Amino acid sequence: MAPFSPRLLAAAAAAALIGVLATASSAVARGETAAYTRVFSFGDSLTDTGNALHLPSTGGGGPASRPPYGETFFRRPTGRASDGRLAVDFVVEALRLRHPAPYLAGGETAAEFRHGVNFAVGGSTSLPPEFYEGRGLKPFVPVSLANQTVWFDKVLQILGSSDHGRRKIMASSLFIVGEIGVNDYLVSLIGNLTVGEVKTSVVPHIVAAIRSAVNEVIAAGATTVVVPGMIPLGCEPQLLALYQGGGGDAGDYDAKSGCMTRLNGLAEHHNRELNRAIAELRGAHPGASVAYADLYRAVTDIVVSPGRYGFRDRPLAACCGGGAGAYNFNMTAFCGASGSTACADPSAYVSWDGVHFTEAANRHIACAVLKGRPYDDGGAPPAAATPTTWPTAAEAGRSRIGCS
Repeated sequence: MAPFSPRLLAAAAAAALIGVLATASSAVARGETAAYTRVFSFGDSLTDTGNALHLPSTGGGGPASRPPYGETFFRRPTGRASDGRLAVDFVVEALRLRHPAPYLAGGETAAEFRHGVNFAVGGSTSLPPEFYEGRGLKPFVPVSLANQTVWFDKVLQILGSSDHGRRKIMASSLFIVGEIGVNDYLVSLIGNLTVGEVKTSVVPHIVAAIRSAVNEVIAAGATTVVVPGMIPLGCEPQLLALYQGGGGDAGDYDAKSGCMTRLNGLAEHHNRELNRAIAELRGAHPGASVAYADLYRAVTDIVVSPGRYGFRDRPLAACCGGGAGAYNFNMTAFCGASGSTACADPSAYVSWDGVHFTEAANRHIACAVLKGRPYDDGGAPPAAATPTTWPTAAEAGRSRIGCS
């Protein structure tokens, strides 16, 4: 995800991806060893753990390259767009795996990639730049999901000298394809497309791009793929600040959450279409497990009832920023820039910088998805699109990352 700026928001991260554990349920129930040895992840700044820092267009800069990013856990900026860990970090901790290496950090050998690879790039879109340029729009960075799958193919060749060897590696790996699509929607909305126009002319292409990426990794031998859904766009402080005062095509505000209903409706529409695509993928690939991770519900739960989950009463305000007001967001005083300040206790906030989540929120998102909450955010999809029963091992994973 990227803020509304011509510069890249060099960001990190991913969203509630702990849903990968669902795909190991049957093996654990039988007492078998469900051994995943590495994670391959694709996405945008909700998953990026350092790739955007190495893009030539950023010159190694961007907000996530400077304090106060990383202050809570790493005690220094790492390229993650948060005060600390991302949901993907909690995933690997829960599974006792090594953190996957950022692809653009310079690795070129099998030894450097044997613990997995993170291909996610802050600002990345699911669709290629040509899609937007042909519509008079400009993406934040020249990286799309297609680029990330090309990088994956290169790593695959490095990891295995034979087709059998590569497929063996893929079968013991977890694949996380997303969250991806937030930046597509931001670029489209910045370009003054209405929410209705985005639903009809952009959503189908985004979902098709995600389906294509999942098909590609399964064709390479992946047997476990998790596909996270869209976050509630109407609860993002950045978008709330942009539409403050009723400007633009924002729709109404929900009385209970304070979020914008029309933008959340766009996210719900994305998730319904994505679940239909997942159902089709399951039918086409009966030998692979394709799981859906419900990021939407995980976030809206804490926005609606922040106190219940240990957050303060202003869940739509950014911890770090310079905008004051209801959302504490101003693009001219973005987190880390002159004129911005960070709150004293990030763990009390849901949003870190108005665009990305705090470590505390990322932990909660991971814990909530680990519970295996059913998909029901705006109309239930076909039963085939509902995640399966969670494994016994998931409870051990929850305790490892401090879930209540």
